[in-house]
Parts: sequence; structure tokens; C-alpha cells
Amino acid sequence: MPVTDATDAELVLYTHPWSRGQIARWMLEEVGRPYRQVLLDFGSTMKAPDYLALNPLGKVPTVVHRGQVVTECAAICAYLADAFPAAGLAPAPAERAAYYRWLFFAAGPLEAAIIDRTLKVELTPRQEVMAGYGSYERAVEVIAGAVSSGPYVAGPGFTAADVYVGSHLIWGMQFGTLPKRPEFEDYAARLVARPAYSAAKAIDEALGQALQAKG
Repeated sequence: MPVTDATDAELVLYTHPWSRGQIARWMLEEVGRPYRQVLLDFGSTMKAPDYLALNPLGKVPTVVHRGQVVTECAAICAYLADAFPAAGLAPAPAERAAYYRWLFFAAGPLEAAIIDRTLKVELTPRQEVMAGYGSYERAVEVIAGAVSSGPYVAGPGFTAADVYVGSHLIWGMQFGTLPKRPEFEDYAARLVARPAYSAAKAIDEALGQALQAKG
């Protein structure tokens, strides 16, 4: 629920509608707290000194919460789940093994495997030993097993890990960087039915259409 008045929000999202900022927005909509959005352009305002002071990579998203700066989508999801426990987006601390495992598997081995495949990086058997994901095929099999083991990746309840893992699978199937396996499609169907996902998607689609209209 983005707001226009900075005084109304303790949360600020720096984003672009055609970016990984969609993950952070979905997470914010799941949290259900007001936030202010700051829209940046890839070639200009993302590289401006004031934004680079927040995110030196010059990329989005970045979330600022009461002066605390959080970058990297997996970190944003985990941070917001902890900062707003009433939303119920993280398991109890003693029950977070699967939550952390799959959240960071998606942020590390899975994303690296997808990016390398997209860039047509072919690993030799020796290089597979060095790569954290081993091979693209192995990483896909591992995440398929994770999402088919229950209704959600970290157990019976929806968590921030599902926002992050689910975003990878939804986008991967949409853009062809991941196969449309039944396990992925069933899991994704549960996620896109969530009101927060629909709300976040509608916001970014409307922003994207406005950008297209500007030319």
C-alpha cells in the first residue's frame, strides 16, 4: 500500500516496475504496512550520488526502514519478516532450518545457475566442482524437490521464503529460464492466488504502462 506523503510511512521502497523491485513490493504488500515508493530510472537516477550512497551497486530494490538500509531481495524479505512479526511471515526461530535453507539456496546456487544458463555459460565437469550450484540441471531438480515437499517451501505455512523462491520460479517460467514443470506450476498457482501478490502485481503493471505511455 504505497503512500504519497513521506510522513505517513516509516518504510521507503526504491524501485522500478521492470526490476527485482517487484519482489520487494510483493513482500511489502504481504507485510501490510504503508510505504513510500521512490521510482528510479536505470541509466540516470539509479546511478546518482544520493542513491549510490544507499546502494553502491546502483541497482534496485532498496528498502529503508527507520534509517536502516537493506539491499538484496533475499535480505529484504528476511528483514521485513523479522521487523514486522505480526505479519507471520517467518517461522519461529527454532523452526527456521528449511526457511533459511531455501531462501538462501534461491539467492545463491539457483540464481547463479539461472544466470549462467541465460548467459550461455557452459561449465566443464571440473568447473562444476567449483560452482556452488554444480550444474543447472541439478539445481533445478533440487528446487523442484523443495517446492513439492509440501504446500510451501518452508513447511505448511506461507513465509517470506515463498516470496523469494516463488518469484524466481514465476519469472523463470514466464521468461523461459526455468522449465514449466508440474511441481513449479502447482506451487506458483498457490502463490499468485494470494491477495498481496495480486496487489503488488497491479501496482507494478500500472507503473509499467505509465512508463510505456511516456515513450
